[in-house]
Amino acid sequence: MKLIIAYIQPERLNDVKQELAKEAVAKMSVTNSLGCGQQGGYHETYRGVEMEVNLLPKVRIEIAVNDEFVKKAVGAIIKGAKTGNIGDGKIFITNLEQCIRIRTEEEGSEAIG
Repeated sequence: MKLIIAYIQPERLNDVKQELAKEAVAKMSVTNSLGCGQQGGYHETYRGVEMEVNLLPKVRIEIAVNDEFVKKAVGAIIKGAKTGNIGDGKIFITNLEQCIRIRTEEEGSEAIG
């Protein structure tokens, strides 16, 4: 079992969801977040005061998958999120030690579904 965490551009979320659906990956958590990476941000003037905006809006997607779905899910995220520009995002994959479905008390791979 793996936990896939992806940070993507907010406007790419619908494309990523469509690509994941094609690969039969539908269960995910999505949250809005702020972050900066290689792009670094930009400068803006507000009421005559120059401001550095270095935390840009991102979307964080978390997906718990069984091992056989890792490559499919990662491929779908890349396909949906990639524009070829700086700031497309990052994907992190970590081992998921345990998963428990609260309703049925199923554990492990069965709980992920």
